[in-house]
Amino acid sequence: MDIEYKINAAITSKQFIDLLNASTLGSRRPVDNGPCIQGMIDNTNLMVSAWNGAQLVGIARSVTDFHYACYLSDLAVHCDYQKCGIGKRLQVITQQQLGPLCKLILIAAPAANQYYEHIGFIQNERCWVLEPHAKIR
Repeated sequence: MDIEYKINAAITSKQFIDLLNASTLGSRRPVDNGPCIQGMIDNTNLMVSAWNGAQLVGIARSVTDFHYACYLSDLAVHCDYQKCGIGKRLQVITQQQLGPLCKLILIAAPAANQYYEHIGFIQNERCWVLEPHAKIR
């Protein structure tokens, strides 16, 4: 398998949705909301993608300042390509794009907690989430 990795390559919303649905992220992302998906793509400032020919098979989509914090908001690998090292390679390439003091931060799906610990992430219990319908009081 000859996987090509690209940095900030253009992808379509259809390619992104297809990948999300073919990975474990489709059920936790707004795949039925085209404008939201397009906004997610358009406003990403670091995107590492994995390709098998013309097929998008993996993505690490991040929002970062490149110096202090990088939020890896989506890490998705097509189910047919999982357990081949693609997800790990996407993260390695993402980290290589960052400055020497920049932290890589993500929120893991519950089933992935052991994976991230295994590759060197440290669990941090200080994350807080404000849902879209909730208002700051």
